[in-house]
Amino acid sequence: MKKGTTAVFAAGFLQGSAFVLIPALGSILRSAPYNMSNSTYGMLYFPEIIGAVIAALAAGSIHRRLGAHGLFRIGILSNTIAMGLLVLAYFSGHGSVVFLLLAETLLLGVGFGLTNAAINRASTLIFAGSATAAVTLLNAVIGGATAVSPMLLHLSSSWLTWVLWPAVILLLWLLVLLLPQAQEEQQGQEIGGLRAWKKSMIPFAAAVLIYAICEGSFGSWANILVSVDHHLPRATGAAALSLFWGGETVARFVLGSIPDRWLSRRWVYRAVPLGMAACFLIIPQLQSGESLLLFFTLAGIACGVYYPYSMAFGVARHGEEGTQMAGLLVGALMVGEGIGSTGLGPLQSLLSLNQIYQFSALWAIPLLWLAWRNSTGQNPAH
Repeated sequence: MKKGTTAVFAAGFLQGSAFVLIPALGSILRSAPYNMSNSTYGMLYFPEIIGAVIAALAAGSIHRRLGAHGLFRIGILSNTIAMGLLVLAYFSGHGSVVFLLLAETLLLGVGFGLTNAAINRASTLIFAGSATAAVTLLNAVIGGATAVSPMLLHLSSSWLTWVLWPAVILLLWLLVLLLPQAQEEQQGQEIGGLRAWKKSMIPFAAAVLIYAICEGSFGSWANILVSVDHHLPRATGAAALSLFWGGETVARFVLGSIPDRWLSRRWVYRAVPLGMAACFLIIPQLQSGESLLLFFTLAGIACGVYYPYSMAFGVARHGEEGTQMAGLLVGALMVGEGIGSTGLGPLQSLLSLNQIYQFSALWAIPLLWLAWRNSTGQNPAH
């Protein structure tokens, strides 16, 4: 195992675990004693957009000034403070909970952006020669954490209190700082600052942004759609969220492990938007808990590789600006997640969540076109 591998994949696991906590708390925050409305709950995701933009703009410059290790540490510290605010929210009065959670999601957006820029770039350096598989498997670990974290939160809530799992994540973030980190790349290989920005990055960022709106629509509202809108048990809502991220994780592990000569990554990249559209159309028609759990799993499978493949193709085309490319795409991911999560709250004053899902199938059109454009003439294997 190469130096830094444990730190990279441990950070990926914790990032996925932390990222899904607010969606996993959806049914708890909507119930007594919090009793948040759809709009208030949706607004909790808005600061992630701001944090993601900050991270996307800053990643390349931080890397140029402080190196990969500095970028990694700042990201971890942001995540650690975010988890501290979430723990503090549990012990605070109900009037200040919303403000603490807004601050938590802001720092989570910054931490997610910086940490993921660092570890996605580091994974391509640690496993040079198999960059696509490395990025896909790293994001499989992140997805696996997002699948497991809601169930661990539900178990801690049933056993003692929901704040137990966030407190454990906080302590584990601090431990990651003590792990050996990946070897710094040689000076001069990376371009940072304003010189790192290229117009050719825009199609990759647009693809990830639109994809993340879809992922946010599935991931952030699965719990609400199942347990609130369909009046099914709270555990079923948590299971839908876990199975969505679980399906995404399985797809990433499987497709990340298959050699490109056996299955063309270009064609998989171009095909998965059609699967997302099918799930958006079918889920609103379902009534039983079993069928909803099945199709949220399929939605996760459909979403599985679009983002890591966009990352791999984008970094392959922008090798000299790799960290800035990774930061931009992670920022686009968080902005899209914020739009998909936040926007669906107030939008439900005009349309039902089921209707929003049906219209969301139209996102497959730009996703397909961008995947085709971004993968034409590119080989991200190396």
